[in-house]
Amino acid sequence: METRLPDIPLAERMRPRSLSDYVGQRHLVGEGKPVYQMLARGMPFSMILWGPPGSGKTTLARLLTTQVSAHFEQISAVSSGVKEVRQIIERARKLRMELGQMQTVLFIDEIHRFNKAQQDALLQAVEEGNLILIGATTENPSFEIIPPLRSRSRTYILNPLTIDELSTLLDRALSSDTYLRTLDITFDDRDMLIAYSGGDARGMLNGLEMCCLLAEEGGKVRITQEVLEEAFQRAFAKYDKGGEDHYNIISAFIKSIRGSDPDAAVYWMGRMLQGGEDPLFIARRLIILASEDIGNAEPNALLLATSCYQAVHAVGMPEARIVLSQTATYLAAAPKSNAAYLAINAAMADAESLPPYAVPLHLRNAPTGLMKSQGFGKGYKYAHDFQGHFIEQDYLPEELLQRRYYRPTTEGREARILERLRALWKRRGY
Repeated sequence: METRLPDIPLAERMRPRSLSDYVGQRHLVGEGKPVYQMLARGMPFSMILWGPPGSGKTTLARLLTTQVSAHFEQISAVSSGVKEVRQIIERARKLRMELGQMQTVLFIDEIHRFNKAQQDALLQAVEEGNLILIGATTENPSFEIIPPLRSRSRTYILNPLTIDELSTLLDRALSSDTYLRTLDITFDDRDMLIAYSGGDARGMLNGLEMCCLLAEEGGKVRITQEVLEEAFQRAFAKYDKGGEDHYNIISAFIKSIRGSDPDAAVYWMGRMLQGGEDPLFIARRLIILASEDIGNAEPNALLLATSCYQAVHAVGMPEARIVLSQTATYLAAAPKSNAAYLAINAAMADAESLPPYAVPLHLRNAPTGLMKSQGFGKGYKYAHDFQGHFIEQDYLPEELLQRRYYRPTTEGREARILERLRALWKRRGY
């Protein structure tokens, strides 16, 4: 006889009742950390919780309310408007007047979906202390929350749960949930369930419950890869953000762009995105690559990569994949040069291994008469006073005049840079 599935989802049934049971975000709730200190002092304040789905934003908001004995109100920005917000503010004001210091915590899920007028409606109540606002968002508050509201709140970043933290939650569910305890559950690959969750605790727990619904036979549940794919409605993309595949695939991605293969670049990027990789991690790698492997052969590469990072920050997934694809294919197709990368490495090596040679006198600043009398700045030639805005003079210490750090290639725009430097610095031997 099959066991009846409870009406309340597993993720909700497993929601912790005290802060000591809360898993993850130790940088916020660990001893001595900001939220811990707030509760220890009994001084709640408004805050914006920014983090991915299933990282514990709603749970943390509810726990904070119980810890400070406040009245709790919860709405979703998807389905609520200014009218409902004002009604809550009025109730909060009356509670505070009638019950003295009784405070109201308003938790707004997906607060980034509120427009400016809706966010403006919260300002006075938060400012006067009639309302403690806790907003949850998966989007960057810098772009989605109006500055006056951000300035009245503190923004905290919640991280995706780690494998160990998800494993702890999984163990807790299997051992304590009244429904799961009635079942004999076995896994072909327990780690695969955790990997499917992508750091989303709610997704993992509800996915586990769906696996049980699909695979239960006579009180026994065997969770295979096929069951997982059916429960999560997608095939498993083999990619462990913290393991060997992470490093192998990001290596293949970078080397594909360096090797000017846009097709391979988007394939490996697709593997990363499908496996749950943070798109901002990919964007950061593109910025580094734009300077290290393309450099002055195509200076626009760095501009595009930097814009890519900002755009990914602003729009998030799934649209961010398009921006990443545009940038990765452009960088892969661009001419390549690592001359700037080699130049700074060589210069830093000399700075570390050679004596700290003095700055030539003619290059030194001379803001005082004494300095001028010592020859500071004497003989310096102001380049803009000469034809072509150039005059040949020494800028390196005398001991390093024969050093060459930057060696432009003949690729892309860098070929023009090389041609110009050869014309200007004939004795340098470019």
